[in-house]
Formats: sequence, C-alpha cells, structure tokens
Amino acid sequence: MQRNRLFALISAGAAGTAATISWLSVRRLVDRNRPASLAPVAGIATSALKVALVVNPSKLGMDEAIAAVHHVCAEAGLVDPLVYETTVDDPGQGAAREALEAGCDVVIAAGGDGTVRAVAEVLRDTDATLGLIPLGTGNLLARNVDVPLEDIDTAAFGAVRGPVRTIDTGSITLNHLDGSASEHAFLVIAGVGTDADVMDDTNEELKAKVGWLAYSEAGFRHLPGKRKKISIALDGGSEQTRSVRSVLFANCGKLQGLDLVPEAKIDDGVLDVVVLSPRSAAGWGWIFLKTAFRARGAIPVMGFYPTATLNVRCHEPMNTQIDGDATGLVTGLEVKVKPASLKMRLG
Repeated sequence: MQRNRLFALISAGAAGTAATISWLSVRRLVDRNRPASLAPVAGIATSALKVALVVNPSKLGMDEAIAAVHHVCAEAGLVDPLVYETTVDDPGQGAAREALEAGCDVVIAAGGDGTVRAVAEVLRDTDATLGLIPLGTGNLLARNVDVPLEDIDTAAFGAVRGPVRTIDTGSITLNHLDGSASEHAFLVIAGVGTDADVMDDTNEELKAKVGWLAYSEAGFRHLPGKRKKISIALDGGSEQTRSVRSVLFANCGKLQGLDLVPEAKIDDGVLDVVVLSPRSAAGWGWIFLKTAFRARGAIPVMGFYPTATLNVRCHEPMNTQIDGDATGLVTGLEVKVKPASLKMRLG
C-alpha cells in the first residue's frame, strides 16, 4: 500500500515538474499590433442564374448530390446544372474555371475540404458564389458555416437558393526546400509543425474505415517530440524567435466538435494565429483540457495572436498543412488574410 502511494506521489511530482518546465520555458510573442476587426456583411437574397456542380467522384454520395442539385434547379426554373468531375491532376480549379467561362454565377463544390478549397481558390475575388455539399471526412468549412453534413437535399437547396454571405479567405505562400514558392488559398486553418506531421502521417486505409478518428491515432504517435525554432513576425513587426511544436493560422476555429479558436470569425478581416509550445505530454493535456472545456484563462503553452499578415522562417525544415491536406516541407511561409473575398450561398 505504501509503495503504491509512493509511486503515485512520484508520478504526480513528475507530471507537476514537466508542467512547470513547460510553463517556465515558454516565451509569449510580443503582440502590439492588433488589427481592427471588420463588421460582418449580412447575407442577401439573390436569385441564381446558371449553376455548375464540381463533384469529387471518389466520395460516397456523388450520385445523390447530382440528383439533388438537378431537382433544386428544376424547382427554381433554372436550366440543368453543368456537372464537372474532379481528377487526381485537377482537384477542382480547372473545373471551376470552366464553369466561370460557361457563364455560371453559382459553382457548387461537392466533396471534401480539398475540393472545396480548390473551387474557392478560383471563385474568390469574383462575383460568382460558392455552394457547398459536404461529402468528405473532415468537412471543416461546412462545420464552421453550419451546412448540414448528413442531409444532401438541404445542403443542395442552400447551395442554389440560399442567401449570399461574404467571408474572408486566407492566402499562404510556401517556400519549398528546392527554393521554389507556391501560393494557396485556405478557408479554415493552415499550419506548420506537429499538426502537419499528423496530417502527413495519417493512415489512409484507417481514415477510409473510421473517418476523422484516424487523425487521433496519428496524433498520439506524434505527441512525443521536440520543439523546433522558428522566427515569426506579426503584421510587419520585428522577428521574434521561439521554440514551438505548431503554429496555426485560423480563418475560423471549429474542428470536429472542438472550438479550437473561440475568437476566430470567418468574416472579421482578421486571422487568429495559435502558437502551441508544449514540451511534454502534460503540456498537450493542458491544451486539450483548455480547448475541450472552453476555459477562458490563458495558458503559457498556447498563445493566441490576431493579425492580418505574418511571416514565419523555419530554422530547420518543417511540415505544413492547408485545411487538413498535407502540403510538404518548407523553409518558411507568408500568410495574409483577404477580407470579404469570397461569396457563399448558405441555407
């Protein structure tokens, strides 16, 4: 009995020591340039004229999505929608361009987050509106804008006949190891570090069987590990060097039932940067408890910084992800918000 008590005391002491080390070793960023938030633009009711549907044929529900959009267009007195299928080489950008060239003012993305992001990348800064029928595993944007996940008919109705809401998008430029750079849009959350390691290491077969839970399995495997040094500059300010596990760039903050970034709003003209700096499993547990229970108090291993632009320089190559899709190793990146740059039809 005494041995068990001694073991419990030693374990508690070790956990407390780890948490204390995490606390003392974290330096928060100096955040003096807080950008002003924009007032959201209320949704307006306008009639669709010509509809296109960009569908990912690898997703379950494709036929139901096509039938639902045909039905809604017929009820609204519109011509049959143009239907495009994505391919491995064209995840949606080419199809979206064809739809715009054909005169479509509504382009519906039916698929996962990759399909939605590809279509949105083409539609932003145009007068065309994005519709959304979620058929994927994560459906991150759909969860944040309250598009029904299990009701294709309702989602199709909102995508064709719903009011138009204007949202922000993020723009991220990745500096690759070979010296090249690539620019991408994101709608929900991009990141560099452990979160991207998890996305890159998720078992695709397991993901097909259990969906989002596959990320949890990969996440547990990546809990151990060391922090990496980055230099980060917010809103054109001076560089600050920190040791981190992940840096996230949130346009909105809900992930699979967790409100990871409660202050993030999809139409405020601001990105919310989240810096995660745990040194141990205790630090990760602290982050999880704060997020799960929506605790208001600040914790040193998780910092939030609203900004309009930022630059990150990696002291060693780090993995990246964009809206849940792994996008490879980089030496650095630049991120900025594009306020009110995308129109969406939502029910």
